Amino acid sequence: MFYVSVFFQYMAQYIKTKLQYRTDLIVEFVSDLMFQAVNLIFILVVFGHTQLLHGWTRDEILFIYGFFLVPYAVFGAFFNIWDFNERYIVRGEMDRVLTRPVHSLFQIILERMELESLLGGVTGIIIMIYASARLHLVFHWYDVLVFIVFVLGGALVYAGVFISLATISFWSDARSSIMPMMYNISNYGRYPIDIYNRFIRYILTWILPFAFVGVYPSAYFLGKTEWYGYAFLTPVMGLIFFIIAVFLWNAGVKRYRGAGN
Repeated sequence: MFYVSVFFQYMAQYIKTKLQYRTDLIVEFVSDLMFQAVNLIFILVVFGHTQLLHGWTRDEILFIYGFFLVPYAVFGAFFNIWDFNERYIVRGEMDRVLTRPVHSLFQIILERMELESLLGGVTGIIIMIYASARLHLVFHWYDVLVFIVFVLGGALVYAGVFISLATISFWSDARSSIMPMMYNISNYGRYPIDIYNRFIRYILTWILPFAFVGVYPSAYFLGKTEWYGYAFLTPVMGLIFFIIAVFLWNAGVKRYRGAGN
């Protein structure tokens, strides 16, 4: 209950801060829409030259892309640690974090919270509704619960991978460019997994499981029965990778010796 209370207090202060700069909030929202529009245009351009992409229609890929945006938005809102190495290790702010009676990872997550990123999830839901109407998909009442579980599982997959990468900084405090590279790789999860060769499919499923953020859970709603087993593994993979990330984080904190001079 203490951590829940701290979480909502941080959230309240964050909202107050953002409301002081409403124009910046609007600019961020518009920028996000423009970024998503570019990705949508890319998909439309591809399907301007073909009717199917390895058996997937344009609307099915749009649905996958829309779904992908929702867990990605949750991840972006609560696990925005792409600059952990630069800010907390190189600049020494980790020393400040470790003096407080709250778990260091939880504290950093709260400090780097960006709730406006959740607006990207709204965009994703709109795209899903559009694609669903075009595909004439039929949903059941329990699909809402399945959707929430899949979204949380996908967000935890992202969080697990990127927190694990952040822990490298505890062993090597040099500036690293691995985070931007991994963000680019993660984008592969927004497209059908079977358009890639077998090696890439294996990587995106078991090593860097970004396929569980978009294509696998989407396959359940699209009625792709051959992918159902993978779809229901989404929350399991999310929990496994997040638990591994927390374990690595705790080990890294014990290894940490301070910024020094």
